[in-house]
Amino acid sequence: MNPAKRSLLLLAALALPAWADRLPIPADAPPAFQTECGGCHLPFPPALLTAPDWKRVMGKLDKHYGDNASLDEKTRRELEDFLVRNASTRSRMAGEGDPPRLTASAWFRREHRKVPQALWRDARVNSASNCSACHSRAGQGSYRGREIALPELRDKH
Repeated sequence: MNPAKRSLLLLAALALPAWADRLPIPADAPPAFQTECGGCHLPFPPALLTAPDWKRVMGKLDKHYGDNASLDEKTRRELEDFLVRNASTRSRMAGEGDPPRLTASAWFRREHRKVPQALWRDARVNSASNCSACHSRAGQGSYRGREIALPELRDKH
């Protein structure tokens, strides 16, 4: 392999972990994204699901993971457009289930494969979708390994 091609492949490989570490909310987020989505849970970065997944999520807000999160049509459409526009194009980010769950994507399962099941059930975590329980800067879109603070470890200080 020629040196230029090898350098390009190395740069691409180095960029993969960086992508997983930084998932900021895009600057073009409508105000309703924080108020509506962030009113009940961490407003998830759009890149955590694919466009078809976000369309399915937004199409069934009356049955939003066990809750009724219905919105007026203008707000729903504005949020769906934002999510779809900024969604992942990577197949490993496709959620599974109806509605699709980001915690069921191949990417999420791979990234969290070493997390013990007992941690997901811990009252301080309660769910795999509660990112901020362990990722101390999830609200700022940072999921760096050095910023992880598992509940068991926090309590030993």
